[in-house]
Amino acid sequence: MTAPLTAPAVDTGEHVAFDHPWKVIVWDDPINLMSYVTFVFRKVFGYSKNKAEQLMMQVHVEGRAVVSSGTREKAELDVFRLHEHGLWATLEQDQ
Repeated sequence: MTAPLTAPAVDTGEHVAFDHPWKVIVWDDPINLMSYVTFVFRKVFGYSKNKAEQLMMQVHVEGRAVVSSGTREKAELDVFRLHEHGLWATLEQDQ
């Protein structure tokens, strides 16, 4: 008797969506200066001064801004790098 070529499908009860990217969100905080947040966006993501300032203002006015998106691993790395610079950042899966 030989082993089957494919394993039977197992339903784990969890739905994992691999096709939805993850997004990195930076939240407003009372500590960091707006100029510093702009500097971090330029340094970490390589954004132009204009793009970094737009995102910083969105964080300041709306309380949050999506600053990057991609695979979960990339989003986790971006959050880690933002934390290293003292910014409050989280990641969530895009819907």
